[in-house]
Amino acid sequence: MKSTTIHQTAMVHPDAQIGKHVHIGAYSIIGKDVVIGDGTDIGPHVVINGHTRIGQDNRIFQFCSLGEIPQDKKYAGEPTQLEIGDRNVIREFCTFNLGTVQDTGVTRIGDDNWIMAYVHIAHDCQVANHTTFSNNASLAGHVHIGDYATLGGFTGVHQFCRIGAHVMTGISSVVVKDIPAYVMAAGQPATPHGINAEGLKRRGFSAQALAGLKRAYKILYRKGLTLSEAQAELRVLADEIPEIEPLLAFLSQSERGIIR
Repeated sequence: MKSTTIHQTAMVHPDAQIGKHVHIGAYSIIGKDVVIGDGTDIGPHVVINGHTRIGQDNRIFQFCSLGEIPQDKKYAGEPTQLEIGDRNVIREFCTFNLGTVQDTGVTRIGDDNWIMAYVHIAHDCQVANHTTFSNNASLAGHVHIGDYATLGGFTGVHQFCRIGAHVMTGISSVVVKDIPAYVMAAGQPATPHGINAEGLKRRGFSAQALAGLKRAYKILYRKGLTLSEAQAELRVLADEIPEIEPLLAFLSQSERGIIR
């Protein structure tokens, strides 16, 4: 098993906590309050600062900037945090910022995410697990992203929006309201375009569950119901199709309103 290797040109603060079997490439800079878990590979010219905690077995490519101060004029130097889980792939030129005291104080990325080049994740965002961010996807502050969500290239998400589990957005989508779980969305601004059936099939959803989620989509978007009326019908359907429960939970938590 390989040992920890730090290139002679890298600058690692003596107080940084570096795990076992970590690789840090040429000219990378690791700040004082950074913690890097076992098995993580950091490429050349990466800058990791702030109170940043990175888990195990991540791969971080060259020219990323992680844990810098928020792009928020209210930030006044508070010791906020960035947390990154395990087994994430973070490609070139990504920028993830610290949180702010106006929210939880933590920007958080979960496990097993595939994050492509030039992705920006702003302060206080909460990204779950198994997501895919295509090139140049950008999250403004306080955005929440659910498990297995996929953001198409150049997708932009307005601050405080929520994107539910298993959502997929098309290229260059502009998201200004919440996208319910399972929904495909595209456009400027993004509008709904059915459920993410192919993605759900790949993740093992049964034919019965898919049929039920298509019924749920029609209730939410095709019957001309108010949101409260649609929720009432969905509660009845959830007794038959338990996969609808995450959709109901998402709708009950939405504050910006959902895309229509």
